[in-house]
Amino acid sequence: MPVTDPIADMLTRIRNAQQMRHDHLVMPVSKAKVAIAKILKEERFIRDYDLLRGQPHPQLRIHLTYRENKGLPITGLKKVSKPGLRVYVGKGEIPRVYGGVGIAILSTSSGIMTGKEAWNKGIGGELLCYVW
Repeated sequence: MPVTDPIADMLTRIRNAQQMRHDHLVMPVSKAKVAIAKILKEERFIRDYDLLRGQPHPQLRIHLTYRENKGLPITGLKKVSKPGLRVYVGKGEIPRVYGGVGIAILSTSSGIMTGKEAWNKGIGGELLCYVW
């Protein structure tokens, strides 16, 4: 069954897998999902990710990380821009998530990046989600 919002589906899968303390999760792959997984790995919200190419349809596997006695690394995921209501921000309107503890992920003309990277480059774009 086709998914109308693949990024929201990805965030929901991560949220559900983390709540059940799974070691990893698997989902259909897309360039946007791989870019978001790369950002989550760089920001240390996930341990790693890899592509499974052996199946008829390639899959993205995300390896989750857990901290002992410090709670979950991802305490919240929020999809901002939705198919029915796209949210765009300019270079001066990029929000700080929880005072800089979290990250905003944007889709810009230079690719998918964090809000901090977009602010440093002086570009805006579509505000995809918040992760904290």
